Amino acid sequence: MHTQVLIIGGGATGTGLARDLALRGVHCTLVEKSHLNAGASGRNHGLLHSGARYVGTDPIAAKQCHEENLLLKKIIPRVIEDTNGLFVAIEGDDEQYIADFPNLCKKCGIPVQAVDVDEARELEPGLSAKLIAAYRVDDGAIDPFALCRENIAQAESFGSSLLLHTEVIGFKKQGNQITETLLRDRVTGTESAIEADTVVNAAGAWVGHIAAMAGIAIHMLYSKGTLLVTGHRFTRHVINRLRPPHDGDILVPGGSVSILGTTSIRVDSPDVTLPSFPEIDLLVNEGAAMLPVLKNTRFVRAYAGVRPLLDFENGFDDRSVSRGFSLLDHSNDGLENFLSIPGGKLTTYRFMAEKTADVVCDRLGVKKPSVTAVEPVPSTGMGRWSEPGAAARVWIEQKDPDDPVLCECEIVPQSLIRGVISSITKKNMKPSLLAIGEVTRVGKGVCQGTFCGARITAAMHSNGDLCGDDGLGDLKDFLRERWRGERPALWDGQLIQAELKEAFYCGLAGLELRDE
Repeated sequence: MHTQVLIIGGGATGTGLARDLALRGVHCTLVEKSHLNAGASGRNHGLLHSGARYVGTDPIAAKQCHEENLLLKKIIPRVIEDTNGLFVAIEGDDEQYIADFPNLCKKCGIPVQAVDVDEARELEPGLSAKLIAAYRVDDGAIDPFALCRENIAQAESFGSSLLLHTEVIGFKKQGNQITETLLRDRVTGTESAIEADTVVNAAGAWVGHIAAMAGIAIHMLYSKGTLLVTGHRFTRHVINRLRPPHDGDILVPGGSVSILGTTSIRVDSPDVTLPSFPEIDLLVNEGAAMLPVLKNTRFVRAYAGVRPLLDFENGFDDRSVSRGFSLLDHSNDGLENFLSIPGGKLTTYRFMAEKTADVVCDRLGVKKPSVTAVEPVPSTGMGRWSEPGAAARVWIEQKDPDDPVLCECEIVPQSLIRGVISSITKKNMKPSLLAIGEVTRVGKGVCQGTFCGARITAAMHSNGDLCGDDGLGDLKDFLRERWRGERPALWDGQLIQAELKEAFYCGLAGLELRDE
């Protein structure tokens, strides 16, 4: 295989880069060892930053976030909910920081509006009675899954390629060039090689691992952040604690739920993404200081992502490390066709992709400038079904009595499942519950797959997608993946839900779901 540009990593930066280059007429191949959004791009708040969070600690990142916030609302509004945000201070918070906050925002060009305490409580009745100050900013909520799918879909429409579940296992070099990138299909085990004029390492938290295969050292810090998903939505606005970045100080409404986070814990590996029980307790206690109702609410699951931070050996804590990004040209390391992109944020993915594409195109002799700041991302439908309620609206409009709902929590009908399976098989991939869950809301409701797992497996057998006991391993994998997130949030209503799931699958069906 040959491509002009090989992009390693299927997160926001990688898919955004593929789109930018495709719009300039450059052919790309993007390889991802798992599925799209498998790393930090799929394990975050879904917060479209106004930049206000970083005005005191990282003004450059704050300005970039605000500028990109406004651009993304113009070029891909359908994946964004323009919620606005409230920064709120509670009795005991740093009064000097509270007083400085509006001026810090203005210095970064970020609009900020003081909100009377009583008015803030009218806007969000759940806010604490100990509220002492509030400011409104232009935060929003963004669907990172739909964002990445729409970006890569447009790149594919221009002839670029996407290889999922394809792992980079090494490089072949000659002189100052990477001549081949060695790949392994993680499903079939088949190994292959691809030639590329330029290789871009956009592997997120794994950027150092990929660079090491090429004999280049990138010193990274790995900061794990855990988040909690509520059973229903609590606010209309993003709620931020009015203080320097800390644990448990953001609540982001997204669709029918809210996401509370996050923590910052140094870990040794980007593969360490299991939430811990102390983190859960910390998040609930800190979040409840802003919204007391969180103390007794039902959380359906927890998840964690790893922030890829460049190690500048400054001795600061992880929250003090810049949220900006670096574009590393490895010419000085002896490889002239190899670039790496560590760091950055979801909100600034387009900016990161543009700056990287500028360098790539300069090397390839491509003169066409980037148009992603003005060219809207067309709707391809690829990201449609990750939006909460989208499947339900279609099902209600169709009013087809022969189209049963297979996932009742998220109202996902059988017709939608059939369409997703068809699109998976057209790409010569094997349909599975996990693959279906990657592009739909299946398993993401309060029951966490208790009923839809069995229903969809049965439907796939009935339609000939599965034969014999083929679906048992798939069903176990699906339930284990749900369990990873459920386990840290097991108390009260969710514990009852888990007991029901255990009775159904282990007691009645006799499935053994322990990790093998």
